[in-house]
Amino acid sequence: MYARDEDILKAAEDWRKAGRGVAVATVVETWGSAPRPVGSNLVIDNDGNFLGSVSGGCVEGAVVTEAIDVIDSGKPKMLEFGVADEAAWQVGLSCGGTIRVYVEKVS
Repeated sequence: MYARDEDILKAAEDWRKAGRGVAVATVVETWGSAPRPVGSNLVIDNDGNFLGSVSGGCVEGAVVTEAIDVIDSGKPKMLEFGVADEAAWQVGLSCGGTIRVYVEKVS
C-alpha cells in the first residue's frame, strides 16, 4: 500500500506508543525496473501489520517477514531482490531489475 511519508511516520509513532515492536524498511538502491525510488519506506509492526511500499507489491511480503525477525533480534538487515536472485520468481520481480532494502528496528 502506497502512503505518504508523514502517514508512515505517524503509524510508526502510534505503534511504538501502543507498545508494539516496529521496524522501518527503506529502499537504498535500485537498478532497472524497480517500481519505487530510493528513499521509499515501509513501516512494519511485530504482528506483521504494515504501511507504505518498497516495491509496489513485488517484495513486501518477504520484507515484512524479515522485518519481524529484525524486531525480534534487534539486528538490522540489508535485503536484496532481483532477477538474478533465486527468490525473484517467488517475490514477483520477474519484470527485471534489482532492489536493495535496509531494515532496522525503531527504538
